[in-house]
Amino acid sequence: MSREHKGFIPLSLSEFDTLTSLLSRLLSTGHPPVIIPGEAILGIEAVAAGISAPDRTILNIVTGPYGSLFGQWLERGGATVVEVKVPFDEVVTVQEVAAAIERFKPCALSFVQAEVVTGGSNPAKEIIKLARAANLVTVTDSVSAVGGEALPVDEWGVDFAAIGAQKALAGPNGVSAVSISPRGWEFLESNSNAPRNSILSLLDLKPSQKGTTPLRVPPNIPTLEARALISALTAIEEEGLEQVIKRHESAAASAIAGIKALGLEPWQKDSRHYSTLTTTVRISGEPGLRINQPIGIVAPGDGELSGQLLRINHFGTNASRQSVEEAITTLAGLLNQGTDPALKAIRLTWGNEHDQ
Repeated sequence: MSREHKGFIPLSLSEFDTLTSLLSRLLSTGHPPVIIPGEAILGIEAVAAGISAPDRTILNIVTGPYGSLFGQWLERGGATVVEVKVPFDEVVTVQEVAAAIERFKPCALSFVQAEVVTGGSNPAKEIIKLARAANLVTVTDSVSAVGGEALPVDEWGVDFAAIGAQKALAGPNGVSAVSISPRGWEFLESNSNAPRNSILSLLDLKPSQKGTTPLRVPPNIPTLEARALISALTAIEEEGLEQVIKRHESAAASAIAGIKALGLEPWQKDSRHYSTLTTTVRISGEPGLRINQPIGIVAPGDGELSGQLLRINHFGTNASRQSVEEAITTLAGLLNQGTDPALKAIRLTWGNEHDQ
């Protein structure tokens, strides 16, 4: 049967259960996630709409443009939003978060786990630990992080985690998910402002109780994308999530080694918090690096970061030595210099166990 024809066959309950089970195992949670019938930004906005209310103060950590956008959505819902904002070539520190919690006494805390736009990765486990100690509801935009970093939802105590498949999971971008804890559902249900009968309503998509089978597949789930996500998640299980994460870590380390061998500087200042999904390169006085369109996996900065940095998007199937070598070769070409030292640095960093 052709892929096009199969798309007209509705997703079966068995397939839907397979999808939710795969996502639950990916996130190490016993609670089935909500399947979002669209790109992950829809799920993120739905979380903001569902949790914001005039009587709620929410601490929003801003380390990139998506954090800023989430704060705007929270304010639109009437919440009092207090920010911890840092320059986009840094990530937030645990001390800054602790001080903000103590000062503002919020009821919830939100942040982006991995910033692919800036190449930074926030100390997620430590932030969530602080939030839980203060009894805060926790919200993570883990769309980019999942598959490239650890995200054990139940162990860490994450109440809302928005995830997507188009980055480290090498899947489609037309269907996504939000993991919601029992405490997260209570937080939604106690909010009279939470949307109902809306594309932004998470409550309308609440899964059946554990151990029961839904009467039908939730409406609007895109069939082809859902099946593509099942395939992508199955491939992750076959490779092993731990190995997938290690592959992304190796790609990041080799990209850093390559750009340094070319005499370039990482955009992110703290080497302890480099993203495993993207490596960002500071342009500084290198006019040759000011590109307007992507070249392979090398891309210009987005929005206000255009002209300030380049991104090497080594996620998903591009988390490989070959892809990183091609990206470094592209950068060397833009700089009009040779690649031998940089490629040697990549090979030494990657290691024989990941050679491909």
